[in-house]
Amino acid sequence: MDDTTDLARATKLIQSIAGGPRPAVGGIKLGLEFFLAHGAPGVRYAFPAPVRATGVGFFLDLKLHDIPNTVGRAVEGARSLGVEMLTLHLCGGSAMVKAAVAAAPPELLLLGVTVLTSSDDATLREIGVASAMEEQVLRLAKFGVDAGIGGVVASPREISALRSAHGSKIKIVTPGIRPVGAATQDQRRVLSPGEAIKAGADFLVIGRPITAATDARRALDQIVADAV
Repeated sequence: MDDTTDLARATKLIQSIAGGPRPAVGGIKLGLEFFLAHGAPGVRYAFPAPVRATGVGFFLDLKLHDIPNTVGRAVEGARSLGVEMLTLHLCGGSAMVKAAVAAAPPELLLLGVTVLTSSDDATLREIGVASAMEEQVLRLAKFGVDAGIGGVVASPREISALRSAHGSKIKIVTPGIRPVGAATQDQRRVLSPGEAIKAGADFLVIGRPITAATDARRALDQIVADAV
């Protein structure tokens, strides 16, 4: 849902896929674009209590990355929004991650972002990382887990390696999900929903294949049908 800054459109999309007695998703992700445009009031308007009461979770994807004190205070601020999943960049270092963990309430699942799904090995070299992609993802995930996070965000191509390294100890959240035949856009490390589930993902993040569709609910239902 973070693909729009239009409050009315976001609200309509959320109602379409999450409203009513039988929501089609397990959670709604709101991201940086939406949050900068509308802040906490926009979140409460677009994703009201009646929708949450159906059991739909709230994933706030801000990818926090700052000094430890600032990130810790930001995590505290997320409490008032009823956030259940919140992201931070693991490349911020273990002190930052530990500050976030210390500030998080028990019900908040902190997710450490490893390497963005729009990145590839050339991107890593560009920013001075000599390691191959999988090695870098595993390195960041390990110190994140050691610092106390409950889950990681990684492309579906690293799911198997992460599961082998950490078993069921962590939740694995995978963006970069594209239905078979769909355009990958700016995503470079992708798999289909069915492939990601088979690899061991706990949560799939699917944005534009749903939000850009003429009929979001129909697009989502087709993705679900193809994945099982």
